[in-house]
Amino acid sequence: MTLFRHRAFMLLFGADTISQVGTQVSMVALPLVAVVALRATPFEMGLLVAAETAAFLLIGLPAGVWVDRTARRRILITADLARAVLLFSVPVAWWLGVLSMPQLYAVGLGAGVATVFFDVAYQSYLPSLVERHQILEGNAKLEIVRSGAQVAGPGVAGWLVQLVTAPVAILVDAISFALSGALLAGIRSDRDVPSVQERRGLVKEIGEGLRFVLGHPILRMIAACTASANFANSMNNALAVLFLVNVVGVTPGVMGLLFAAAGAGGLVGAALVGPFSRRVGSARAIWLSNLLTTPFVLLVPLTERDWRLGLYAFAWFVVSVGIVVYNVGQLSFRQALTPDHLLGRMNATMRFVVWGVLPLGALAGGLLGQHLGIVPAMWIACALVPLSVIPLLLSPLRTMRDLPEPVSP
Repeated sequence: MTLFRHRAFMLLFGADTISQVGTQVSMVALPLVAVVALRATPFEMGLLVAAETAAFLLIGLPAGVWVDRTARRRILITADLARAVLLFSVPVAWWLGVLSMPQLYAVGLGAGVATVFFDVAYQSYLPSLVERHQILEGNAKLEIVRSGAQVAGPGVAGWLVQLVTAPVAILVDAISFALSGALLAGIRSDRDVPSVQERRGLVKEIGEGLRFVLGHPILRMIAACTASANFANSMNNALAVLFLVNVVGVTPGVMGLLFAAAGAGGLVGAALVGPFSRRVGSARAIWLSNLLTTPFVLLVPLTERDWRLGLYAFAWFVVSVGIVVYNVGQLSFRQALTPDHLLGRMNATMRFVVWGVLPLGALAGGLLGQHLGIVPAMWIACALVPLSVIPLLLSPLRTMRDLPEPVSP
């Protein structure tokens, strides 16, 4: 049966579609509030991006244990509603004339905590809705949603900011999270139940997740690759709005269109992941996708307000193709490999490792931008991205055509 006829999956699909588009709107609008309305410095922008991602470092590991102990749909709904309330506070404060950088830091941190639980539960929830042989198809369809949102969301956000101001654009995101939660409330799954295994204490259960990921030669190298890429990309994210608005001199509308190029590349990657993996092999597809696409990010610092605007769009388009092929392949392998009672902790451990570096990268980008200048800092951040493939080239993946059949430990 195609997943488009699977009721529970389609509710998840619809909730994810609404939430992803709204998220892309706020990813453009929140930094623009800081830069345009509050005149944020490079260091303050680094702090803002760090606040949005710090939760992965602070509570990423215990979140996995709690996800394994709790019905995952309940966690998803609670996280959506929490993000809706937090984001709603931004336009309210703006209209009252009391909006400040500390409030943006608090909203970013609070929304980040909710996102930690949502992401860990979300990746652990899909296997409870579909059969194991449908996981790759489910991830590919959800990846198309994410990439499609990256195409539509930034463009919509840029023009919304230009027409109705950034705080109103953030209000759209708050509404989207509320709608996503409502759709998730309609899902019924008999398999979405907490683990019935004996609870052995938070620290011990966290240790089981760490040993499972770090003790596996492929999972360990996937974590190292993704973490190094995320660190470099977080440096880029801390500088991107400042670079495009203050250095290149584009309008919010044009900036949204440039960001949308990355989403267009993701759509292409989602369409290519199946055929590409079958042609070159599922193991080769993971490292080849990185090796072939990440060097194009070195075109980004060459962007100017002329025909070279296209370099920014083209670079992130190509890199995004590779990111999606890589993500679908490695995520599907992780989900199929891991026993259900460890899914939350496996995903939380991976998130802790690969997302825990995001606030560190954002702070590094902000500090480098403050002391060296935005353009030199962009060069450093972009130069680090292609190096992320090195752990994969040192892993067993390099000598394999296809990934091994999953076995329960």
